[in-house]
Amino acid sequence: MVRRTRVMALAMTALVAGVGAAAPAASSPAKATASPALGPTPTPTASPARSDGTLQILTYRGYADYAGTTAEFEKITGCRIARFDTVQTADEMKDRAAERPYDVISAGPALAAALVESGQVRPIDTAEVTGYTDLSKRFRDMSVRSGKVYGVPYLWGSHEFLYDSSRVKDGDDLRRVFDSDDVALQDSPLTIADAALADKDVDDPYELTEEQLDRAVELLDEHGERSYWSNPLDLVKGFATGKLDYAQATPYYRLLLERAGKPVKAVTLRRTTGWVDSWMLGAGVPDTECAYRWLGYTTSATVQRRAAAWVGLAPANPKACVRGAKRVCDAYGVGKDSRLERIAFAVRPPGGCAAGKCAGYPAWTDRWRELVK
Repeated sequence: MVRRTRVMALAMTALVAGVGAAAPAASSPAKATASPALGPTPTPTASPARSDGTLQILTYRGYADYAGTTAEFEKITGCRIARFDTVQTADEMKDRAAERPYDVISAGPALAAALVESGQVRPIDTAEVTGYTDLSKRFRDMSVRSGKVYGVPYLWGSHEFLYDSSRVKDGDDLRRVFDSDDVALQDSPLTIADAALADKDVDDPYELTEEQLDRAVELLDEHGERSYWSNPLDLVKGFATGKLDYAQATPYYRLLLERAGKPVKAVTLRRTTGWVDSWMLGAGVPDTECAYRWLGYTTSATVQRRAAAWVGLAPANPKACVRGAKRVCDAYGVGKDSRLERIAFAVRPPGGCAAGKCAGYPAWTDRWRELVK
């Protein structure tokens, strides 16, 4: 999954790397992202009552540690954030979640499923989450396990394959991506799903038989010189310096590079992959009052607008698609059913596949480790 980082840092890095000296300082799809809270905004509501409780949070860097978000939450709820830990990657998130209990955790699909299976998170009473029904039903349904809700959707993204049209002629072909050495793919086992989409016999890229998994990995393994990125700044620099022909990225990075003057285009795909990050409720929380107030706070259009504009991901609350977040929402196709229907949103393999017929996530991770070692 794409690493989270601040828009201004991305823009400045792109400029330093020579992406476009004439590009404005805030070279991003959302002009307001340098200060996402500027201007009058409605105050998010969590609960009219006040509490003396505390809260321990684990999330991705940039998801809530900006523009006074945590201070605002404490002010309007009376809850005190006693611990606020941030990580940069999904692997770091998994390791940190295993070290100690947290009241709330923001998790992607693979980790979310693992947390449910291990009993580290508990079901959520959505009636206690202010604004829950404002979130997209599509994403709400993704958090249901055995009839119980385990997540409150927050931000989501989708992948595309970018190519440098000045270096690559007739680059609009997914197979060409995997035939190239000068390509950067995300360092994640779930990237196997993107390779699987090149197989016309694959219906759901997260429900692969052992044979289909083998074919996808073989496609990735045909060119051992390709790179695998864990920091999206690497792909920005790759295009800036002319080292990359192709890269797996999100629409946000395409907009960033376009605004910096790079001739990047996206490969036309019949289907693509995506993911949803949701807030989850820790299983060992003795008093859930402040945790539920945090869940309600993060559903608000104001909070999700700021987060979307800040990290370049789409909000789960479509009402957030205004002002600084509008260009981000447009890039991901928020509100456009035809585009969303083409996205295969990630689940932890084997997903809903019949038992014994599809490869499980441990097989994916084992094959990935062999691939990128």
